[in-house]
Amino acid sequence: VQLEESGGGSVQAGGSLKLSCVTSNLTASWPVMAWFRQAPGKEREGIAAINSWKTTSYADSVKGRFTISQPIAKKTLTLQMNNLKPEDTAVYYCAATPDYYSHPPRSANYYGYWGQGIQVTVSS
Repeated sequence: VQLEESGGGSVQAGGSLKLSCVTSNLTASWPVMAWFRQAPGKEREGIAAINSWKTTSYADSVKGRFTISQPIAKKTLTLQMNNLKPEDTAVYYCAATPDYYSHPPRSANYYGYWGQGIQVTVSS
């Protein structure tokens, strides 16, 4: 397992959660990392990405509510989720690539390393 997520759970609408992602490979370096999510019956969606220069990219569905960061550059990843909505309910995945992109992509095709996913449930 290269990446491991934590911090998921259940929360009421309007609440907050913070997801974290750490790598089990101490020699790995991830200049670009991202968060994806997949709701039941829907395709996996790239919601936020960041590169080692702290350039970020957000999906419109989460812009202004979610914040992605790399507390330890190229090693760890977090996603602060505020004002959560029931439609944010999904399994959330951390993803990483050893390749650098000046505009961090949100397409799954760019990422070769994935966590196992963690459930986030938002009730109304």
